[in-house]
Amino acid sequence: MKSPLMSILHGLTALLFTHSVWAHGGEDHGDHAPAAPAVTTGQGAAPQRLPDGSIWVPKPAQYRLGLRTIRTVARNHAQAIELNGKVLPDPNAGGRVQTTQTGRIEAGPQGLPVLGQRVSKGQVLAYLHPAATSLERGNQQASLAELDAQYAVAERKLARYTQLEGAIAQKDIDIARIERDALKRRREAIRSSLGAPEPLLAPVSGVIASSSATLGQVIEAHDVVFEIMDPSRLMVEALAYDTSQLDGMTEASASTPSGAVALRFAGAGRQLRDQAMPVLFRVVQTQAPLAIGQALKITAQTKQTVRGMAVPRAALQRLPSGDTMVWLHEQAERFTPHIVSTMPLSDNTVIVLKGLREGDRVVTEGANLLGQVR
Repeated sequence: MKSPLMSILHGLTALLFTHSVWAHGGEDHGDHAPAAPAVTTGQGAAPQRLPDGSIWVPKPAQYRLGLRTIRTVARNHAQAIELNGKVLPDPNAGGRVQTTQTGRIEAGPQGLPVLGQRVSKGQVLAYLHPAATSLERGNQQASLAELDAQYAVAERKLARYTQLEGAIAQKDIDIARIERDALKRRREAIRSSLGAPEPLLAPVSGVIASSSATLGQVIEAHDVVFEIMDPSRLMVEALAYDTSQLDGMTEASASTPSGAVALRFAGAGRQLRDQAMPVLFRVVQTQAPLAIGQALKITAQTKQTVRGMAVPRAALQRLPSGDTMVWLHEQAERFTPHIVSTMPLSDNTVIVLKGLREGDRVVTEGANLLGQVR
C-alpha cells in the first residue's frame, strides 16, 4: 500500500511532464521565436526579393527562368532618331487603273482579277461599256446615218470622176478620193463608239492590291477600279520634326510583330507637311510581309555619334514612376535593379548613357520575370 507522501510525489511528476509538453508545442514565448521557414519548390529554394530591393535567385531557378546576361562595353555609336512612318508603293513599280468616263464593268478575257493575283503590264483586266442616255444614243445614230449618206454620195462621185478620167482635171479626182476617205474614217469612228467597250489595262506588272470592281457595276469617271503594286519594291514615308537631324542619315530599321525591316534613306522633301519634313526610305530587306498603309516605328541613324553602352531593348523594364531600369547580375545568385538613361540605336537595341559601368553584367533575357518575384 502506497503512502500518502508517495501519491503526492507521483502527482507532481505527472503535472510537470504535462506542462513541459504544452509549453513546447510551437508557441511563441517572447524573445526566442523560431525563424520563418524558407519558401521552397520541388527542386530547392525559390527566388526571393530581399529588403534592399535586390533579388536572390538560386542557380537552378536561373536556369528554369532562362536568364541570359551580357557584359557592357563603352564605345562610340551613331546617334539615332525615332520616326513614325507608313508603307507606300514604289511610284515606279505601282499604279492605279481609273476610268475616263462613266460606264458599266464587264469581265476581261480571263475574268475579273482578284486580290493578290499577279498581272502583267498591258494585260486587259476588265472592260468598261460606256453608259449613254437614250438621247445621246439617238444623236449618235442620227450622225451615223447622215455620214452613211454622205459617204455613199462621195463614193458615187469618185466613181463618176474616175470614169471621166482624162476629161476632167486629175486634181478634182484626187479631191473626191480624199473626201470619200475622210467620210469613211468619220463613219467608222462613230460606229465603233456606239457599242465598243473600253479595255482597262494594267499600267505595270505586279499584284492586285485593291479592287472595287464587280460585274455589272456602274463606275463614275475617274473612279479607281484596281490598284497594283510590286511587293518586292516598297517604300516608307516618315515625318521628321527636327530637320537638323536629317543631315548624314543613311541606314534605318523598323520592327514588326513578324520580323525586322531594313531600310535605306532615299531622300527628304523640301516642303513642310504639318510642320514636319517628309522623309522617304526604301525597303531593302524584310522578314515579314508589309501592307500598303501599314504604320511602322522607324529608327534612323545619323552621322552624329554618342558614347555609351549598347544593350537589347528586351533588357529594359519600365517602373511605375516612369523611369527605365535594368537588372544587373552582381553576384552568383543576386540581381539588383539600376535606373538608366537611354536613347535608341536600332529597332531592337538602345544606348545606355547613364546608370551603368563598363563591364556590368546586364540581364538581357528573362528580365521581365525577375520583376515578378515577390
